[in-house]
Amino acid sequence: MATLPPAPGGNVYDKYGSRHPVERRLVRGFCDELERLAIDTGARDVHEVGCGEGELVLRLARRGLRARGSDVSESVIDEARRRAARAQLDVSFRAAPIEVLDPSEDAAELILCCEVMEHLDDPEAGLEIIARLARPWAIVSVPREPLWRLLNLGRLKYLRELGNTPGHLQHWSRGSFLRFLERRLEIVAVRNPLPWTMALCRGA
Repeated sequence: MATLPPAPGGNVYDKYGSRHPVERRLVRGFCDELERLAIDTGARDVHEVGCGEGELVLRLARRGLRARGSDVSESVIDEARRRAARAQLDVSFRAAPIEVLDPSEDAAELILCCEVMEHLDDPEAGLEIIARLARPWAIVSVPREPLWRLLNLGRLKYLRELGNTPGHLQHWSRGSFLRFLERRLEIVAVRNPLPWTMALCRGA
């Protein structure tokens, strides 16, 4: 299996818990699009790679999918477990970076990989792992550039970094991201919830 260096992980802040009305609307649009794509696949089990605090995979668990999540950060996984317990949802979580995931244990009918690829030093190796885990579906999303950075600048965030969120090492436009995914996955559907690019893919 391809190896990757340890990647920076975890959210800079919990965007799902934001109280800002515009931000809440953007995040709701993202979550709604993802849920629709996920349910349309008919998948019965889901593994979210880079699950953070577990918000997305918990939403799908509420929809009746068998759910699990993994993330590089032990502290973030602890928070995901607490949230699952409070919601009384049976979701398993473990701390594991993407490079150690193995198809024999970690494959699922649906793989989620949202807001992960932009953090990787070697996204091509990460994409290879996602392709191996998807049996057959994957939903992958990244921030859409340069829109993401422009919106950060518009809210006066990360000005010294020219709007780049800390930890974002890779930057894709919609077109360049889809071309990147096509190296290993068949793209079935594309959604553009502002300001992200989201693709439903089938393992090729």
